[in-house]
Amino acid sequence: MTGNNKLADMARLAAEWEQLGFTGITLTETGRTAYLSAAVAAVAAPSLSLTTGIAVAFPRSPMITASTAWELADATDGKFVLGLGTQVKAHIERRFGSPFDPPGPRLREYLQAVRACFRAFNGDEKLDFAGEYYKMSLLPAAWLPGKIAHPDIPIYISAVGPWMTRMAGEVADGIHVHPLHSVPYINEVLLPKVAEGAALGNRSVDDVALAIPVFTVVGDTEEERAPWKDRARSQIAFYGSTRNYAFQFEMLGFEGVSSKLNDRLKAGDLEGMSTLITDEMLEHYAVTATWDELADKLIDRYRGIASRLIMYFAQPQMERSPETKGRWGEVARTVAAAW
Repeated sequence: MTGNNKLADMARLAAEWEQLGFTGITLTETGRTAYLSAAVAAVAAPSLSLTTGIAVAFPRSPMITASTAWELADATDGKFVLGLGTQVKAHIERRFGSPFDPPGPRLREYLQAVRACFRAFNGDEKLDFAGEYYKMSLLPAAWLPGKIAHPDIPIYISAVGPWMTRMAGEVADGIHVHPLHSVPYINEVLLPKVAEGAALGNRSVDDVALAIPVFTVVGDTEEERAPWKDRARSQIAFYGSTRNYAFQFEMLGFEGVSSKLNDRLKAGDLEGMSTLITDEMLEHYAVTATWDELADKLIDRYRGIASRLIMYFAQPQMERSPETKGRWGEVARTVAAAW
């Protein structure tokens, strides 16, 4: 997982990660666009799969998103996955100046509109999409991007709550699972809702891929693991302070943690937030291992569940400790072979 890189740096990083043995890059979108980073990475590292994880949907029209994804699918020889998400209301309305409500139904229709564009690009049908939020009916031949070898571009969405996960099961090709997750959440909450949605769409739960970011606390000594344990605690605390994610704690018996995190966040006590994340919580929300153990632990926890595993801390760990690059390469090759 990476994001917010300068484009020249993105080219260098993609080539390096390809050489190490990673099979793909998930590109986040914060201050810089995921799509431009994907384009640079596609040229620099042609064997890698590239996923926007996620690109913000609503500020871009479905046609703009579809056109960009079409070109990236062409550039990657079909190894591009379009990952979309809603972001939060404040950012959509106050940063992008775009409509947000209702986010779930709007994203569902957005996905369908993007697919209508894909079919029109491929010559399967005339563009004639008429939804509640998006209407598109004009695509002269001069503006067609041309057919490509891999027109069936997978669309993943970010989904956590029951409505979105059910919707993903019905219409999406995959889900970007939230980094704050436990295996019980995936098995007992997420997958049953995906199955409900899949049934509505006359599909199987197996038709919906799970892309899962993982917090890793890896090192051969306590000293080596310490900064990543601290970083994992901080990241879990940050995500967990959102009240919508309180159930992630409560379903495991950690009652009231999200509320306490939110209180400390409002008080500006960021250090105090991290202290609320216990070692027991880390066992659920992160993978702690020596270097020789990490690949096996990832395989044991996620094989049969995840379609792709995304290493949340790999880039910052390699940047902080360049000697770990070879170890990360070993882990990547071992996990990829197991899949």
